[in-house]
Amino acid sequence: MQHPRPWLRVGVVGAGRVGAVLGAALASAGHRVVAVSAVSEASRERAELLLPDVPVLPVEEVVAAGDLVLLAVPDDALAGLVTGLAATGVWRPGQIAAHTSGAHGIAPFAPATQMGVVPLALHPAMTFTGTSLDLARLHEACFGITTPEPLRAVAEALVMEMGGEPVWVPEEARPLYHAALAHGSNHLVTLVAQAREILAEAGIADGERLLRPLLQASLDGALASGDSALTGPVARGDVGTVETHLRVLADLAPDIRPAYAAHASATARRAQRVGRLRPDLARPILDRTERAVTSPDPEENP
Repeated sequence: MQHPRPWLRVGVVGAGRVGAVLGAALASAGHRVVAVSAVSEASRERAELLLPDVPVLPVEEVVAAGDLVLLAVPDDALAGLVTGLAATGVWRPGQIAAHTSGAHGIAPFAPATQMGVVPLALHPAMTFTGTSLDLARLHEACFGITTPEPLRAVAEALVMEMGGEPVWVPEEARPLYHAALAHGSNHLVTLVAQAREILAEAGIADGERLLRPLLQASLDGALASGDSALTGPVARGDVGTVETHLRVLADLAPDIRPAYAAHASATARRAQRVGRLRPDLARPILDRTERAVTSPDPEENP
């Protein structure tokens, strides 16, 4: 595959789980990682493992060294970092700057683009372990890309070189794009952890073995069939079962019962909206679950 240039000198700012892996992926594609920044001991170890022989330098020196600068920093730190670097004068015309934030498009790069920097938003839509295992998983991942239209081919080429599939996300749609991924992925982790905790309270030690085939089938069904894959007591209008669940969950960790109630309420509303649950069956469930969300004490919403 042809590179955006014959090869690029890459500077990686942030050797976290994402930055170190993407730096390694770019190196595997033939680019030359020339510098990386790493503050914590874990980041330094990750850089040594995934980017061997790459010097660990201060951020300003990493930026100065790269034709392509990859900013793999937390969402809330991105704009301040770009602005601070612009104030130092380290950005240079023609330099490519890419960040890995899902929440942002190219707006945080404004101070740098005014100095002639080429801005790219390259967000890998996957979770990272920060190990070499992630390099193989990149080949199954999509990247949400945002950039000025004339630079779209550059962004797409970089993503494909790392093994990913580019998906175009308009600048104004980045918040919705990221909300969808966070809602589906991050909240899924919480949901599964709570389900395992409930099973442990029921005396079932091997919750993972019980949940894995069920959750995998649910995920596959939801992705393939959408709302029509819905099953369970809410979809059937079994308010008595839902009431029992709310009662027995009351004695567990305080995050669990309100979360169950909120999900049951959302499920009932969605099932009603798509015609899977009649309004007369949805209303009793909504009455009980929405009280449980706003008043977590079961004595206040019998």
